[in-house]
Amino acid sequence: MSSSPLRLYSYPRCATCRKAIQWLDRQGLAVELLDITLTPPSRQELVLAWQSLTPPQRLFNSSGQSYRSLGAATARAMPADEAIEALAADGKLVRRPFLIRTDLSLVLVGFDPVRWEEALLAAPPAPSAHPAPASAN
Repeated sequence: MSSSPLRLYSYPRCATCRKAIQWLDRQGLAVELLDITLTPPSRQELVLAWQSLTPPQRLFNSSGQSYRSLGAATARAMPADEAIEALAADGKLVRRPFLIRTDLSLVLVGFDPVRWEEALLAAPPAPSAHPAPASAN
């Protein structure tokens, strides 16, 4: 396993995934690159993504053959645990690219350069020059 703090699940034939990889390279961000069809995200990673997306069904790759075989109505009606199982079993069901910090503090699904820049390159807020006074108890 790589020591990179970022893990990217992608599909080599996906143009959007290739754009995301090029963007990451231009930013100088190293990632552990995984083929989503061979190594889908873990259940833990999928649960995190499911909980962070609104609506969580955005986690499904709705343009793929696996999704069409499953059926949109079926996917929309799935309870979370069933959806997570289906996504973990078939990486082609997962919307890609799927980027996650290895400490699970961030997950990004689909490639939006503006959103990725905000999440990955935005500097943390500078400490205040005037710290708050200690509370007196």
